[in-house]
Amino acid sequence: MNLTVNKERPVNLDLTAMRWPITAFASMPHRVSGLFLFIGTGFLIWALGASLESKESFDSLKECLSGVVPKLIIWALLSALSFHFVAGIKHLLMDIGVGETLEGAQMGAKIVLALAGVLIVLSGVWVWL
Repeated sequence: MNLTVNKERPVNLDLTAMRWPITAFASMPHRVSGLFLFIGTGFLIWALGASLESKESFDSLKECLSGVVPKLIIWALLSALSFHFVAGIKHLLMDIGVGETLEGAQMGAKIVLALAGVLIVLSGVWVWL
């Protein structure tokens, strides 16, 4: 069996040199935010359990969550939820035929990024104030 290999094909692509389309900037974070939400659910379940255990446990949790690191975790989870929700709505709209063209997908990605950015900033204001 004679196998010929094209010597002109790229072997190691430099991903940092590639120009990513706007749709990739909406698609990749959607997947990452879903994974982060899945992992962060453990933190949320722990906090819910601690808040329901007793009044002392609730007060202890409230004090614990007033620190900088827990607030960052909560903000990160709210940010992931905001982005994942908005991008999920875009995917549901595409499932019913809205924005399936290249131009529609690009416009949808821009809307997702803008709306998620606004929601992330608003959730940051809510957590930190």
